[in-house]
Amino acid sequence: MISLANPTRFLSLVGAVVPWLTAVVVILLGTGLYLSFFVAPPDYQQGETVRIMFIHVPAAWLALFGYSLIAIAALGTLIWRHPLADVAAKTAAPIGATFTFIALVTGSLWGKPMWGTYWVWDARLTSMLVLFLLYLGLIALWQAIEEPGRAGRAAAILALVGVINVPIIKFSVDWWNTLHQPASVFRPGGPTIDPSLLTPLFVMAAAFTALFVLLHLIAMRAEILRRRVRALQQTQVARAAMAEA
Repeated sequence: MISLANPTRFLSLVGAVVPWLTAVVVILLGTGLYLSFFVAPPDYQQGETVRIMFIHVPAAWLALFGYSLIAIAALGTLIWRHPLADVAAKTAAPIGATFTFIALVTGSLWGKPMWGTYWVWDARLTSMLVLFLLYLGLIALWQAIEEPGRAGRAAAILALVGVINVPIIKFSVDWWNTLHQPASVFRPGGPTIDPSLLTPLFVMAAAFTALFVLLHLIAMRAEILRRRVRALQQTQVARAAMAEA
């Protein structure tokens, strides 16, 4: 793991992993979509609308995973000064924001037939919206500050302040009376979902997770190369200025 702090070694690892991970994503996603929309039966209460779950639930999991990853990377930026920590955090933000947006949209579409409305200001939905706004705030902060070091430290502080929202999202259905259903997969008594629906859900969750990792690795590689180009440009400008002087 220490050797991966070297950006060159990290780029070499990404180059070797990406083709294989792409194949894994294609296989898992194809299998998951087939199981979800052609094999899984309709729910006895929700009917065909239960299929939204196969997109909504994995997207919501990845929304929380993405922000947790950013918070861990923020510690790496502020405490350990890991050279790739800020790169990992910055590139995870747009991906996490996308999954959060998907979770919000699919949740609204699912809520209409279940609750009779697309949106209610209950604890789970509101805290997920706050998470989406936190993602947008982080992205805007990185864009607003040109110097990568200053931008990374400022974003790291914001990320650590906002991480309190992650347990609020997770336990909101337990702490408050909300329309959103409580945990039905990872719970002390075991899953309450029938295996015919649970299996496609797990496959889709694995596919979404692999897709997140793939997109993150590709984005990190692009960001490292972009920063190298920026450093070379600054060096050339500085040499030109010294030559003129």
